[in-house]
Amino acid sequence: MLKIYNSLTREKAEFKPLDPQRVRMYVCGMTVYDYCHLGHARVLVVFDVVYRYLCHIYGAENVTYVRNITDIDDRIITRAQQNAEPFDHLTQRFIDEMNRDADALGVLRPNLEPRATDYIGPIVEMVQTLVQKQFAYQGGNGDVYYDVRRFDRYGALSGRNMEDERAGARVAVDEAKRDPLDFVLWKSAKPGEPNWASPWGVGRPGWHIECSAMSTQCLGNHFDIHGGGIDLKFPHHENEIAQAEAATGEHFANVWMHNGHVMVDSEKMSKSLGNFFTVRDVLQHYAPEVVRYFTLSSHYRSPLQYTQESIDGAKSALERMYTALRGVSVGATTDLGEYGSRFYAALDDDFNTPEALAVLFDIARELNRAKQEGERSAAARFAFILGHLAQTLGLLQQTPEAFLRGVSTSGLSDAEVEALILRRTTARKDKNWAESDRVRDELKAQGIVLEDAAGGTTWRRN
Repeated sequence: MLKIYNSLTREKAEFKPLDPQRVRMYVCGMTVYDYCHLGHARVLVVFDVVYRYLCHIYGAENVTYVRNITDIDDRIITRAQQNAEPFDHLTQRFIDEMNRDADALGVLRPNLEPRATDYIGPIVEMVQTLVQKQFAYQGGNGDVYYDVRRFDRYGALSGRNMEDERAGARVAVDEAKRDPLDFVLWKSAKPGEPNWASPWGVGRPGWHIECSAMSTQCLGNHFDIHGGGIDLKFPHHENEIAQAEAATGEHFANVWMHNGHVMVDSEKMSKSLGNFFTVRDVLQHYAPEVVRYFTLSSHYRSPLQYTQESIDGAKSALERMYTALRGVSVGATTDLGEYGSRFYAALDDDFNTPEALAVLFDIARELNRAKQEGERSAAARFAFILGHLAQTLGLLQQTPEAFLRGVSTSGLSDAEVEALILRRTTARKDKNWAESDRVRDELKAQGIVLEDAAGGTTWRRN
């Protein structure tokens, strides 16, 4: 029985989809004006695991996963102007980079990936509905604003006191808001900005209305799960609820899921703070699966501390699992035993990936024991169970040799490593221990770790 912590109700409860045979999930995706950093990677990986597990329970054909792309907003326009390039050229470049990062991290593509600029029509229609229902108004500056005081439940998701928010808010002189918390739905176009026609003149959508329109267009007015980073809870997700429910008259999303920040030196990783590490930079030093493991090593709702030690720990953990699988002929079984029960119980408990990883380590320990004691059939069964369960987390997707040997950054190709190992083997046969040690030291200096066993010498890149 899957239980999910709901940010809206602030409690963990059994997940019951609106349609028992179908699950619909929307996740706020990337604003594509720069490369993805590890904070973005966490969103991608966390909800990829949610998607994979929902597919495991309900069948892939019965799960609809929508992850949007914000391809028009202030930051995109500013960056495009700085680069002197069309905004849609900029966004396409970074959509391609985002997909490259996501593919490397083993993130499955969502069923639908709507772009805001493809939904201008539905966005304008939703704004029109809000104006007609008197939940929105056009200010003297031409912008259209949402009237927050008209929505009684505003603040229910974030739990914030709106009077306190008003007290701390400031209204710019050139804005025509009725309330400091009112937010823009449609922005009048400034000279040189991308724009579209609307009943309020040429302009472009505000950020918040984009997701309300895309989610309801793709999944219907009322759907099961809405997800995203914790930084989106207020005001973005709060505003989404206000817009969608005022426009449709229906409840918006049943379950709200928010993943925690990635932290660097106890501060949130973000571009505005300048303390971020891009995925592409980290992947120059670590295998993509290591980064994926790192993101799952902490519960998705908890902060994830990025340190050299923590990501090195993820690398070592994966190496231990792959080393356990090395040299084993994988069997097949339908009986996953206590390990399957414990693993799925962990994921049923609000996607507790650290506990699920602990189960995988227990299996790897049993696999190593079976190998040491020469129990080939038991080792083959444990290898199957380990790989089968890990697949739900998107882990152990390579062969042990491919992972452990990795990508050459030492200057030595696989063939050159093999040639040096052969030279060392010959020296050992000739009892030329000095030459044997010299070759081992040479390989070690190049980051090559040798492991001697009865069946011969295997190696991996450190």
